[in-house]
Amino acid sequence: MLNSRPRVICWTSLWNKDREGTGLEHLVLAEHSADSVVLAYDEEHGPLRITYRLTWDDAWQLRDAEVGVITERATRSLALHTDGRGHWRGADGRSIAELDGCGDIDIWPTPFTNSFPICREPMAVGERREFLMAWIFAPDLTVHPQPQAYTRRAERLYLFESLDGSGFRAELSVDEEGLVVDYPDLFRRVTADR
Repeated sequence: MLNSRPRVICWTSLWNKDREGTGLEHLVLAEHSADSVVLAYDEEHGPLRITYRLTWDDAWQLRDAEVGVITERATRSLALHTDGRGHWRGADGRSIAELDGCGDIDIWPTPFTNSFPICREPMAVGERREFLMAWIFAPDLTVHPQPQAYTRRAERLYLFESLDGSGFRAELSVDEEGLVVDYPDLFRRVTADR
């Protein structure tokens, strides 16, 4: 992030076509932390509230992640800590060997965590890099390693690819700070009309 003054960023969810526009993420972004609330509707879980708090260092290397989910049926929480070198621990301090080698997290559903590899590892236009992410499916708070790739297509455009065999790809437009503006069919930044 370019300055130390906190920003408020909002995205609306687009993934549920029957309920398009019913979800909203409200993120407070500070110099080395993010605090967010996601309100959404999932066909399997119904209405849900997801909160997350992330902290990172000067190099956009994640250090701590706390994620909470409230649905009509359950309340769950997850805490992860990383040393920035691909070693992860849970809230109890125990090592999570399954996540060894993961550099960042990718939380579903938020576009914010896509900013970590973009901000930490600047790429030239045309350059492609692969990353191993600790992928968190927030409604259930499951976490597992997931390979992903980013290709910088233009100054503010990246191709995201999930390398898990699903074939999922999306072109992400970002702002000058590497934060997602548009994630087609999934999220769109809410901006003031000027």
